[in-house]
Amino acid sequence: MDISDRATALETLERERLLANARSASTPACTAGETLDCTDCGDEIPLARRKAIPGVRFCTFCQSESERG
Repeated sequence: MDISDRATALETLERERLLANARSASTPACTAGETLDCTDCGDEIPLARRKAIPGVRFCTFCQSESERG
């Protein structure tokens, strides 16, 4: 393997690392026991709500409806 091949291999590795970082940054993290979608309606629970209430299972609308009885 000459220096050109090594440079190409390093560029490929760096590109793959950067792409993996970009993908993981754009994908919402989901911790154990956490769901991204409302258990009732299936709509996505906003990230801010999931951060504010760890383990939340319902969107704001469905939670409100549930509390009304």
